[in-house]
Amino acid sequence: MNSEFHTQFHALVEKLAELTTGDTSEDMIEKIKVWAIYNHIHKTMPALASHWSQSHPEARAEVRALFEEIRDKNQALRQASAAGKESE
Repeated sequence: MNSEFHTQFHALVEKLAELTTGDTSEDMIEKIKVWAIYNHIHKTMPALASHWSQSHPEARAEVRALFEEIRDKNQALRQASAAGKESE
C-alpha cells in the first residue's frame, strides 16, 4: 500500500472513531479497527467467529469488553448530542 492511501484510510478510521465514540486517540482508533473487523467477521462468517470464540475464551472476553466500551461511549456521545440539541 502506498503511504498516501495509508494516510487517507487512517483519516477515515479516525473519523469513524470520532463519530462513534467521540475519541480520536490512537488507542481508540486501534480499538475501532478491531471492533470493525470482528463485527464484519461475526456478520459474514459466524461459524468462524464462533469457532474462534470457543478456541480463545480469554480473547473473546476482551472482544466483549471492547464492544461494551464502544457501545457505552457511543451512547454517552448520543446523549450529549441530544442534550446539546435540546438546549438550543
